[in-house]
Amino acid sequence: MIALKYSAGFVARHMGLSYSAFKMLALKYYTGTAARWMGIGYSALHSLSSHSDNQIEDEVAKLLQLKAQLGTDDGKSKFVLKTPKGTRDYNPKQMAIREKVFNIIINCFKRHGAETIDTPVFELKETLTGKYGEDSKLIYDLKDQGGELLSLRYDLTVPFARYLAMNKIKAIKRYHIAKVYRRDNPAMTKGRYREFYQCDFDIAGEYDPMLPDAECLRIIYEILVELQIGEFLIKVNDRRILDGMFAVCGVPDEKFRAICSSVDKLDKTPWEDVKMEMVGEKGLAPETADLIGQYVQLNGGIEFIDRLQNDPLLSQNKVAVEALGEMKLLFEYLTLLGATDKVNFDLSLARGLDYYTGVICEAVLLQNPNEIQPQQKDQSEESVGVGSVAGGGRYDGLVGMFDPKGRKVPCVGVSIGIERIFSIMEQKAENSAEKIRTTETQVLVASAQKKLLNERMKLVTELWNSGIKAELMYRKNPKLLNQLQYCEENGIPLVAIIGEQELKDGVVKLRVVATREEVDIPRGSLVEEIKKRTNHS
Repeated sequence: MIALKYSAGFVARHMGLSYSAFKMLALKYYTGTAARWMGIGYSALHSLSSHSDNQIEDEVAKLLQLKAQLGTDDGKSKFVLKTPKGTRDYNPKQMAIREKVFNIIINCFKRHGAETIDTPVFELKETLTGKYGEDSKLIYDLKDQGGELLSLRYDLTVPFARYLAMNKIKAIKRYHIAKVYRRDNPAMTKGRYREFYQCDFDIAGEYDPMLPDAECLRIIYEILVELQIGEFLIKVNDRRILDGMFAVCGVPDEKFRAICSSVDKLDKTPWEDVKMEMVGEKGLAPETADLIGQYVQLNGGIEFIDRLQNDPLLSQNKVAVEALGEMKLLFEYLTLLGATDKVNFDLSLARGLDYYTGVICEAVLLQNPNEIQPQQKDQSEESVGVGSVAGGGRYDGLVGMFDPKGRKVPCVGVSIGIERIFSIMEQKAENSAEKIRTTETQVLVASAQKKLLNERMKLVTELWNSGIKAELMYRKNPKLLNQLQYCEENGIPLVAIIGEQELKDGVVKLRVVATREEVDIPRGSLVEEIKKRTNHS
């Protein structure tokens, strides 16, 4: 403070002013500057001039502190470059893996006769409300956009049901691959995000029991076998069997969905904790919870279904008996479809979504430690280990919720947990020495001498016109060695080399990068030779 007054006095003498006159002038100047900086009028700060020195110093200190908090004079605020929580970028190698996975899944869907649709990334909020049970709190709501309350889609199933009702479609077999959004606590290493892809396959329409359901399970089976991500098990159950089990155990009707939501946690939570939630939070009688516990720990194949059909309690419930009969039919169909070795009837499977009405399913990966390198085992076990990678079920009443006349369209479908599969495939790629190609270039057009850019451009144009995936380097006179190294670094299998002699002879020197074999090919036969050598038709 002493130094400040000394400096002010020195400047005042230098300007030929008294200290008090200089202070008044300085105050007016800084008041105007502060007013402009804060975006307010001069008069709003002018009252400071009548304050005491202490008051002025206090106010100036506050302004300086506020300015320091808001940023520097140039208006640039500090921020960290990052993606939002629960999202990520994908580099070319990761995208190459994703494209491979998508192709396998789409080819499977098409093999089973599905057509595709698309729907908006956001829906009217009322379209999504009340369809997801306790998970409804995870829906992303958007701000009012001109009178419509909107939310980002939580899954692809509810928009599909809305699409069927709105367009009065009674039968369709469709697949849909798109991003969905959930305000979940992300676990990136397990492939759980706030923005992620879903790959859905659904069959809508009136058909004989369990035929569409069996095909949906077969689709999960085919995809997981082809992806080669490890041993898996497809768990199946039926909401009607669950409801019958709850009824015979003494669960009040109004608590069915709440208790179902608790049972759904058994894949991640011990039974004792689930029981505590049922009794402590949801008001279920302890003896009722104990009875449920006896059932939900049971699983098996077709013989297990026979046991349950003769169960003294379940056999008294008409809905459960009917569902058990259809479950047995499902297993008979799966036997014919060659998929029963990977399917298990499990009474602990619940799936918490409110819209399921019949068969439900979930595919889980079984731990395979041999796929993890020893030095990375501790780090990778979480991401390459156990986890759900597909799920689905029957939802016969969902379309009717959107139809003005309540007309129902029976539906059954499955969703592939693509992000978890990506995480597993990426981890496997990291553990493998195999190089991942990020482009599909078949041939690089190169030159052996200078001043041949025009000839290179003519040749690459010929190749493009013939459907060949080709590149050239963006240099007028690139060195041949640099062109060959580019091919090796990017996995390009062939090099089409032209020089003055090749142009005179009407040939192109075709070099195989892996073996360094070179052969002269007549210009007119080059396209055919490249296609033959790269298995491209």
